[in-house]
Amino acid sequence: MKKLTLLSCLLMTVLVFGQNTYLHCGKLIDTKGGKVLTNKTIVVSGNKIMSVDDGFSTPSSPEDVVVDLKSKTVMPGLIDLHVHIEGETNPRAYLEKYTLNDADIAFNAQHFAQVTLRSGFTTVRDLGGSGVNVALRNAINAGKVDGPRIFTAEKSLATTGGHADPSNGAKKELMGDPGPKEGVVNSMEDARKAVRQRYKNGADWIKITATGGVLSVAKSGQNPQFTVEEIKAICETAKDYGLEVAAHAHGDEGMQRAIIGGVRTIEHGTMMSAETMELMKKHGVYLVPTITAGKSVSEKAKIPNYYPEVIVGKALDIGPKIQEMFGRAYKKGVGIAFGTDAAVFAHGENAKEFGYMVEAGMPAIEAIQSATITNAMLLKMQDQIGQLKAGFLADIVATNDDPTANINTMNAVVFVMKDGHIYKN
Repeated sequence: MKKLTLLSCLLMTVLVFGQNTYLHCGKLIDTKGGKVLTNKTIVVSGNKIMSVDDGFSTPSSPEDVVVDLKSKTVMPGLIDLHVHIEGETNPRAYLEKYTLNDADIAFNAQHFAQVTLRSGFTTVRDLGGSGVNVALRNAINAGKVDGPRIFTAEKSLATTGGHADPSNGAKKELMGDPGPKEGVVNSMEDARKAVRQRYKNGADWIKITATGGVLSVAKSGQNPQFTVEEIKAICETAKDYGLEVAAHAHGDEGMQRAIIGGVRTIEHGTMMSAETMELMKKHGVYLVPTITAGKSVSEKAKIPNYYPEVIVGKALDIGPKIQEMFGRAYKKGVGIAFGTDAAVFAHGENAKEFGYMVEAGMPAIEAIQSATITNAMLLKMQDQIGQLKAGFLADIVATNDDPTANINTMNAVVFVMKDGHIYKN
């Protein structure tokens, strides 16, 4: 009778509190303190971390699960602040713009999302697509498909003929005259309307293309493409709607306009001068370097017919310069946020960025912090993700080696948990 009563109590405990997961961690990266700790147990209940304990704790219930990560290094789920989840580079990409339907893009995006999650990136910021990215975000949040937590800019904002004008490269009969609804801005009034349209469409962020770009079918990769007044109108309107603004920028003048106009992050930053670096520090603007993308486009530009001819020269010129600029910006004290521009290279290879950051002079622990606590802060989720701490969401990844000693181990994440659910073990 006593045994039955004990069993009943045990079952009641499981029903009330649910099954807990105990992660026995040989090493654990304290991203807040910038230290590597040893012999810790993370107790996960539901989708949250219940506690982080010293030593290897014993489960309190037979229903609990133990995951042995004693030979691994455990850290918070990684955050990439610059991806394009709807597509991926290939020599047919410019033709696919006219051949793929939204349904095709959606199925591709779901696959890319799964690949991204399994590579250890549990949260991403999607900086521009067709709008499928909003639907994918919603489907992931609803538990219908697997993928990282997505914050999306929906459609990037451009000027007529600028980087992200959706009709670039089309024949005249197909160009039309896209406007704010399609994300094309040519005045302060257009700027406000375009932001409001993105809000209406479900965007979490606003993204502008403050300069020309490498992969757009247009001549310049670095000329300024918005006025300061237009950027201010975008940033002020975004603030009214609770949004912040990211600015694609390769050229220095466009960067300065974007910073003065009120953006939160500069993406790429290729031609950034020392003066602009000081301006970024003054205004608290973060650099999202995307070194991997720069290296990828310069390599692919050497493959005959991979890109349209107008792109090749830009890719060979701009791509190789990003890593060197990043090294100067880091040494200058510019705030660094981890972001890769995945889609310009294959999804799932995002972690290559860590190695390139370390090569350029950033300590490995700081590179990891840029992809955890820094990015969590920029997404206004600093109390939920980016740390292994009681009360935080259970986004947890692990590598075979200690990345503070061997940063390349980040390229082979062996364990992935998001929201308390194990996706890779």
